[in-house]
Amino acid sequence: MAVCYKKLWHILLDRDMMKKDLQEAAGLTSYAMHKLSRDEDVTTETLEKICMALDCTIDEVIEFVSDKDIHNK
Repeated sequence: MAVCYKKLWHILLDRDMMKKDLQEAAGLTSYAMHKLSRDEDVTTETLEKICMALDCTIDEVIEFVSDKDIHNK
């Protein structure tokens, strides 16, 4: 299984926000943003900050996809 943050990017688009806006609103490091952009694992603390900043739940931000779906992109 792999992590995918596509839902997060859709929230940002819907709210007319840029990644930099999220970084500032949630108090994230540029390293955390880099990891999110590459669909890499981040800490639950990072996910909590995102959810708090966007007033949403974790299932609105992250999803798990099978490894085979990732290779078929």
